[in-house]
Amino acid sequence: MKYMLIMRATDAALAASQEVDFEEVVNAMGAFNEALHDAGVLTAGEGLTDAAAPENFVLDFDQDPPAVSTAPYGPTEALFNGFWILTVASRDEALQWASRCPLGKGMKLEVRRIHGDEEIASLVSEDNEYVAKEKVWRAEQAQRDEAR
Repeated sequence: MKYMLIMRATDAALAASQEVDFEEVVNAMGAFNEALHDAGVLTAGEGLTDAAAPENFVLDFDQDPPAVSTAPYGPTEALFNGFWILTVASRDEALQWASRCPLGKGMKLEVRRIHGDEEIASLVSEDNEYVAKEKVWRAEQAQRDEAR
């Protein structure tokens, strides 16, 4: 099963991060990522740019057409600034890995299970075109990933 670890920070944590040696942060995260990789559980992981960066935007679908805003969405603690996707055997294993993440005070790590193909397929008709296409797309992506 797959889990997404979503890194969140409070305003205080973001302010405190300005005082931290960034190389230390990169080294701590790098060691965590290496452990995930070496264990074979790391599927993906990325850090995100600051929510207020000019190249970022939010689409609001309450309007037609959707409105574009360059302001961050919601309060700081609702924003996330990085994520990992892990493929693990159980919720307990996801919890064990999440507990090892080198985050400081004011940081939170939200852990969410990702729907499996079977779960989605059970909610729609057996011959749903897009469920079948998703399986093909995932297989194609796996082949591309292996080729890298």
